[in-house]
Amino acid sequence: MWLSKASAPKRGAKALRYLWILAQGLSPAILSAQTAPAPVVSVTFKDAIDRAVEKNPSVAAAASGILRAEGLIRQARAATHLQVVGNVTTTTLNRGVEFQGATVTPRHQVTASFSADMPILAAAAWARRAQADEAKAVAELTVADVRRQIAFATADAYLTIITQRRVVDANLRARETAKAHFDLATELEQGGTGSRLNAVRAQQQVSIDEGLVEAARLALYRAQEALGVLIAADGPADAADEPDFAAPSEAPSLLTSRTDLKLFAAEQQAADRIVHDSSRDFWPSVDAIFQPSTTYPAQFFLPANSWRFLYRPTCRCSTAGRARPRECSAKRRSQGLAQRSSARRRRPTHRCAPRGKLWRAATGAWRARAPSPIRPGKS
Repeated sequence: MWLSKASAPKRGAKALRYLWILAQGLSPAILSAQTAPAPVVSVTFKDAIDRAVEKNPSVAAAASGILRAEGLIRQARAATHLQVVGNVTTTTLNRGVEFQGATVTPRHQVTASFSADMPILAAAAWARRAQADEAKAVAELTVADVRRQIAFATADAYLTIITQRRVVDANLRARETAKAHFDLATELEQGGTGSRLNAVRAQQQVSIDEGLVEAARLALYRAQEALGVLIAADGPADAADEPDFAAPSEAPSLLTSRTDLKLFAAEQQAADRIVHDSSRDFWPSVDAIFQPSTTYPAQFFLPANSWRFLYRPTCRCSTAGRARPRECSAKRRSQGLAQRSSARRRRPTHRCAPRGKLWRAATGAWRARAPSPIRPGKS
């Protein structure tokens, strides 16, 4: 009776080990059934960036801003060109006016005229045309900056795939090592030269490494999905090669090589022009107007065909509906601060990005695999 009670825990432990070995044998089949989809395309580093810049919809959306800026330019230029307006008017009175048998004012009358208006002095319109030209330059720099951001995101996803591959390989080797350690600990325990604690520790390490392998595979699949989205593919994309980055001989200037700083400078210049040109809304404008007209039937005291030529000076006295210089100045200051903060925040670093990612991933995997310390007396 005492022997049966003492051998019961051993039989339970053996049954648990057998169940765990059976689960380990079935886990590859289960995992193979739940394997992530294979990448539909494999691209090189250069091809990935070229496809992302060419096919990403964010670039097309930014490029539509150039078309809008061109429309604003045509609209601003139209205000400084010749304006021709035609008009046909039919007039019907309740009764005509006659004097001694002659019609002074006919009851039915048709008048056709057109007006040709040419601005001679239009400082505000000329200023808006220059502002529209600078708005187009800002839109073009916006497209260049969006392309730079898409290229950086594609490069980051591409290098993340390479990094996660190495992390998966490292975790697979760690799992194989942990399995070999567990087999050795189990064999020593069965031979009477090992302890139960070592076998449990080895089994725990195998479970930890299994989790790390699956987590690394998930991160790899997510990076492949991100690359596929960036290059507008029908599914996840894989990295075909490992790029070789040659160090430049000298560091390029920030203002000449970075499109975001160029964009900030162009926006600041456009805001400066708006502030500078705000006073031109008060300048007088002069228009030359030519208006010929014809009337049928003609009135008694007016000729049938006539024309007139006008000089029309105009001066604005109200500021309603006009952008205030104070608001434009505030926008200029905010953009200048954004430019300085961006230049400080995005300084180029000399550390290679893939190496830093590999170091962080390897450190995290090592910390996760490290066994927790066991205090004396707790075993």
